[in-house]
Amino acid sequence: MLKRLSVENYALIDKLDIAFAPGLNIITGETGAGKSILLGALGLILGNRGDVAAIRDAQRNCVIEAEFDLSGYRLEGLFVSFDIDYDQQCMIRRVITPAGKSRAYVNDLPVQLAALRAIGERLIDIHSQHQTLLLGESRFQTALLDSVAAHAQLLEQYGSVYDELNRTQRERDELLRLAAESGKDREYIAYQLEELQAARLAEGEQEELESLLDELSHAVEIKDNLLYAAQVLDGDEQGVLTRLKGIEQAIGRLQGVYPQAGQFYQRLHSAALDLKDIASEITSEGDRIEADPLRQEQTQERLDLIYSLQQKHKVDSVAALLALQAGYEQRLSGLDSYGSQVEELTLRIETLLARAGELAASITAGRRAAGPKVEQHVTGLLVQLGMPSAQLRIEVAPAGELRADGADLIRFLFTANRNTSLQPIEKVASGGEMSRLMLSLKALVAAHAQLPTIIFDEIDTGVSGAIADKMGEIITNLSGSLQVVNITHLPQVASKGDHHFLVYKEETPEGTLSRIRKLSSEARVAEIAKMLSGSAVTAAATEQARDGKIVSRSEIIGQISLFAVGSFFLFFSVHLFVI
Repeated sequence: MLKRLSVENYALIDKLDIAFAPGLNIITGETGAGKSILLGALGLILGNRGDVAAIRDAQRNCVIEAEFDLSGYRLEGLFVSFDIDYDQQCMIRRVITPAGKSRAYVNDLPVQLAALRAIGERLIDIHSQHQTLLLGESRFQTALLDSVAAHAQLLEQYGSVYDELNRTQRERDELLRLAAESGKDREYIAYQLEELQAARLAEGEQEELESLLDELSHAVEIKDNLLYAAQVLDGDEQGVLTRLKGIEQAIGRLQGVYPQAGQFYQRLHSAALDLKDIASEITSEGDRIEADPLRQEQTQERLDLIYSLQQKHKVDSVAALLALQAGYEQRLSGLDSYGSQVEELTLRIETLLARAGELAASITAGRRAAGPKVEQHVTGLLVQLGMPSAQLRIEVAPAGELRADGADLIRFLFTANRNTSLQPIEKVASGGEMSRLMLSLKALVAAHAQLPTIIFDEIDTGVSGAIADKMGEIITNLSGSLQVVNITHLPQVASKGDHHFLVYKEETPEGTLSRIRKLSSEARVAEIAKMLSGSAVTAAATEQARDGKIVSRSEIIGQISLFAVGSFFLFFSVHLFVI
């Protein structure tokens, strides 16, 4: 249940802290005093979108905090599914900054709004004033019936299958579209791929060919210079190696009398060996290189092919051409695989359709079983609420297709009068009848949903007198199994509360502020008496408020008028008798 609500810097509220209790908590106050603001604050706790315009002081954060007692409601699994620490004393906090940023916390852990909404749905059911209008909507009717059917797990399974079915159908449709478009591209892609594959390109080939072409183009020049170098290094007696060997021997003879000669000798010897190797390699290369016009022509032709492909595809390397080739191969493979993929997805769709159909049939059966229970419960309560001839019929008809919530069309048909045909509820029910219907349905749903808390925002709109008293009794009975917070303008309902809170406006130097306070027994009597008789509180109204036997203001006036008329006739009869 909701134990405490703290609101800071929200709308007309500067700061307030309310401690709620089990049973029936009544909230009253003048129109515009700020009762709806409290609901707005609670809505933020339950995951509604925050609005920076609701921040009272633009220099401070708006902070809403609520404490819940979750004992006995088996919500551990829900918290685990969102990786949130579970505690029977659950604290939810919502912070909205002046910059418009919103943060949410559950037990001091930051959470996403989706998680906050999922948890909030299991903690509080808020019946706002506009929700009565939703009673005529098929989706709302379906949700009410499903609550009584108590097949939430079945609906979750169906929803998962239905979502997968839609995803698979969209995937197949996309493949079919691509396959249709691919017919136009296939020939082009195949031609480009064939041309690239025929070229038999290799990584690094271009660089090797360009180097080879340079060599073949200058083969004579290269060979002549290499042979000259070899002759100079290792030719006749005047060759560099021959002369270097003589120098090496001369220095070697000095090693016995000149210590540094040893270092020179070693260096000369090493240089001689290197030059000998160089001379050998130059000679080998000179022998290898020959002018080959045919090979030169072939190399040029191969390079021309590569250059042509690069120019055509607007790239500058063989690596880029190979990447294009791989891309064309993949695209062509993909085009060829469309048929098998579509076939595979079609089989998957058939399987999902069958499974969704099975689950939808089970959901339909549950709804049809729950329908008579709802009809019986609601008509029984409507009799208590002054509608003895009221009839409610719930139709569960085939939708002809699978929908997000099953395969049914749900209609609530209603009549308030005997021998009057049943019509869709939104067409025939008046405002007062809708209020009574909604209360009857909410009482049933709350009992099945096992919610910790339900909040009624003027669910008694459009009723008065004895009917209001009966509505108060139903709400009181409901508060025996769960916590009820009821916002009302009716004294008949307010008088039945276990706890009474008054919302009022106060003019301060900082502006108009909304306040709330819990009423003492005497203050509660005074407030209910004021609700009965208006600003001029009568003794009769005070007495009724104290006794808890509430009749409406009009009934009080009627009783006073009847007494006055009776007194007049009594006086007139006595006067005649005396005469």
